[in-house]
Amino acid sequence: MALPVKEQVGYWGVATVAFSVVLWYLGDVLLPFVLGGAIAYFLDPVADKLEEWGASRVLATVIITLVAVCAFVLLILLVVPTLINQSLALIEVVPQLFNDLWAFLTTQFPQILDESSTLNQSLQQAGQTIQSKGGELLNAIFSSALSIINVVMLLVIVPVVAFYLLLDWDNMVAKVDEMLPLDHAPNIRHLASQIDATLASFIRGMGTVCLVLGGYYAIALMLVGLQFGLVVGFVAGALTFIPYIGALFGGALAIGLALFQFWGDWLSIGLVAGIFVLGQVMEGNVLTPKLVGSSVGLHPVWLIFALSVFGTLFGFVGMLVAVPVAAAIGVVARFGIANYKSGRLYQGHAGKREE
Repeated sequence: MALPVKEQVGYWGVATVAFSVVLWYLGDVLLPFVLGGAIAYFLDPVADKLEEWGASRVLATVIITLVAVCAFVLLILLVVPTLINQSLALIEVVPQLFNDLWAFLTTQFPQILDESSTLNQSLQQAGQTIQSKGGELLNAIFSSALSIINVVMLLVIVPVVAFYLLLDWDNMVAKVDEMLPLDHAPNIRHLASQIDATLASFIRGMGTVCLVLGGYYAIALMLVGLQFGLVVGFVAGALTFIPYIGALFGGALAIGLALFQFWGDWLSIGLVAGIFVLGQVMEGNVLTPKLVGSSVGLHPVWLIFALSVFGTLFGFVGMLVAVPVAAAIGVVARFGIANYKSGRLYQGHAGKREE
């Protein structure tokens, strides 16, 4: 005999609260396992494809690991030093950029110097806000980075966790499937397949889009001579994961830097702007339709809301789990709405008359 609905809701509610409490208190500890799980999930289709070609699961995992290690070593040797140097140089040049901007604004808009003008007061208020909050923000970023992301975790724990999870991924899925409550197993499997399809389309697809666009922006901007092209390309590529944000922020940053570096050289400024226009054309017409598809079901506003809420509540780990949880909630919500519309609560007497 199945448990009453109230008891089932109670059990699932307790499980949800327990999961949230564990995520809250053990966020820092869970981070390498969350990262390792994400990497294993991302690479599982590659391992499955190698198995189809005749390799064992162990051999497929070893091949993927060796390729990943080689790629990581090349990244460390070729890209990371340049990225760090450009980031440090950009931080050093920011004060000069602000001074140049202030000189330009005071030349073009003399009313800024009038202390009684609204524009001057707004700029002073914005400056005071940035000055008061900027140090606090930087301290929070550096302290969280030092306490959460450390060299040992990134270089040792995450790869080991990813290796073993990738090796036993299919077995773990089978074990979880065996433990599903029998009364609800068909619905859970149906929802799980939809969640997996959503995550596969979004995380794997958007991850590939981010890599492609980030590499394109970085290489193209460096070829046109933008001083911090690698940093801008990296930022724009990473933020592409959030729809529209990557293009807007990366484009504004690149064009702003180009204006200061190439002022008067409108061809170079136009090339920088054209790079981002071409990137958006590629993303909208080629990359996203081919790699992500149109049936993801994650609205940009819902995604941004999930990232904001989970990031605020659970920190960096919360931002990592925000997309999977948002996808799961979206699938469950659509399932609940479909059941609601086919039930008596929605149809009422009109549904009975149609029958």
